[in-house]
Amino acid sequence: MQRYFVPKGMWNEFTIKITGDDVHHMKRVMRFKAGDCIICNHPDGQAAICKITFLDNGVVYADIKEWLKQDAELPVEVAIAQGLPKGDKLDLIFQKGTELGANTFIPFQASRSVVRWDEKKQEKKLNRLVKIIKEASEQSHRNKLPNVQYSKSLKELMEFSDSYDMKLFAYEEEAKTSNYQSFGENLRKLKPRQRILICIGPEGGFSEDETIALKASGFQAVRLGPRILRTETAALYALASISYHFEELRCE
Repeated sequence: MQRYFVPKGMWNEFTIKITGDDVHHMKRVMRFKAGDCIICNHPDGQAAICKITFLDNGVVYADIKEWLKQDAELPVEVAIAQGLPKGDKLDLIFQKGTELGANTFIPFQASRSVVRWDEKKQEKKLNRLVKIIKEASEQSHRNKLPNVQYSKSLKELMEFSDSYDMKLFAYEEEAKTSNYQSFGENLRKLKPRQRILICIGPEGGFSEDETIALKASGFQAVRLGPRILRTETAALYALASISYHFEELRCE
């Protein structure tokens, strides 16, 4: 069944109301009609099978038929702080990162970011990224939509990082040493329901000043395997590793 994320104000005890772009998708793309069933996600993470009772060009009404007992969220809350990369790489990171279970995305302006977002570009880019997240969440049957919060600088990012239980940053120099901190060693210290923030630099990595600042702010430098990864690969490596560690390895 097709899945839709419905804002909190559109729910009551027995029915839901859907408006906006989802109505166009339901009517013009999926060609739904009254009597068809869909899955609707509440912002609190619950999902329900709903039966469409009314559909026109501007609104859809549906009755709640059955609440589902399912949870597709990672056991830990993972925030990916990504230094702005070139081109459409951020689209890929947000799409695949959503599929892999990220809870929060924090794009930030790093000193080596070639891309620069002015206020107008920032609004346009963030709106696009939110749409990508929504579509990826529906496709991957997520219970909740990941959050997006833009940081104008690494300094701004570090100012609110203390709310996380673990703070790591991917550092290519760690991959070149024999006395390194592995990502896996840190995951073994993390417990379910804790929050982890993983900071990843843009194409040129972190500058020396940024590395010093991150360590001073309590971030632990880690390597993501023995190979040097592209910036758009690093977040996906980290999320896949977390999923395996918490969702698959412990099931064996």
